[in-house]
Amino acid sequence: MSGRGKNAGKKAVSRSSKAGLQFPVGRISRFLKAGKYATRVGAGAPVYLAAVLEYLAAEVRLYSPGLS
Repeated sequence: MSGRGKNAGKKAVSRSSKAGLQFPVGRISRFLKAGKYATRVGAGAPVYLAAVLEYLAAEVRLYSPGLS
């Protein structure tokens, strides 16, 4: 027995939904690791970067009237 209890049928929850974001945290993490920007990438770095990108996209959309 694996000792995991009754959690066998749980659905996976994405890191984006855990952080309350629309931007894909997993994809950003994959790109950071593959891009050779640093030797190691922390767990919070892609979440923070996704939040910043989402904020900037919202600001651009807010201040550009033609992009509604």
